[in-house]
Amino acid sequence: MTSLPNRTSLRAPVRAIAFDLDGTLVDSAADLMHASNALLAELGRPPVDLPAVRSFIGDGVAKLVERVLAATGGLPGAEETAAHTRRFLAIYEADPSAHSALYPGVAETLTALSAAGLKLGVCTNKPMAATRRLLADLGIADRFTAVVGGDSFPTRKPSPEPVLGLLALMDVRPEETVFVGDNEHDVAAARAAGVARVLVLRYGYARVPLESLPHDGILERFGDLTGALSAASAC
Repeated sequence: MTSLPNRTSLRAPVRAIAFDLDGTLVDSAADLMHASNALLAELGRPPVDLPAVRSFIGDGVAKLVERVLAATGGLPGAEETAAHTRRFLAIYEADPSAHSALYPGVAETLTALSAAGLKLGVCTNKPMAATRRLLADLGIADRFTAVVGGDSFPTRKPSPEPVLGLLALMDVRPEETVFVGDNEHDVAAARAAGVARVLVLRYGYARVPLESLPHDGILERFGDLTGALSAASAC
């Protein structure tokens, strides 16, 4: 892995890196698919496949469940949909990590970033209970100064509110922060929050071409992040 310079040599005044979760740190689509299909089996509906679930991720659990229902027989009324969402959450939160895994290089890179003196945080649209369980199960919970989920604030990404809330918890300013995500909502939220740089990962769950987004760079692999930060510090 590319060595990371000390915090003082990074482009001032970057002190923190905020990360999205699903599609950035963790490939969680298989667990979301299994929970979706368990719900669908209870409803007597056909299952969804992994590519479909990947395309449904990014807007929080309620939207995921709506898309799953719409794709397998139609969306019921609001009260019934809400009940199905609660049931999905009960299924998913019971074991959100059985089929999930960190992307290659995540654990090592987070360790290097933390050792360089950077504060690390997570800003996800996933509910907090599942988020905390997933981070703990995958062994990276202790890397983060703060974590916010889709139910931490009144709005979710692409609103800047959760990003700004995370930075407040981390005691850093937007201009001191780099945001790393994988999709259009991450870029929109981070840009609206005024962070110093926005980087996106090629392998995530974006629903639009990454080249069309106003980011500051595309990373092919998570481990490329240290090199991207080193290159920025030399500019």
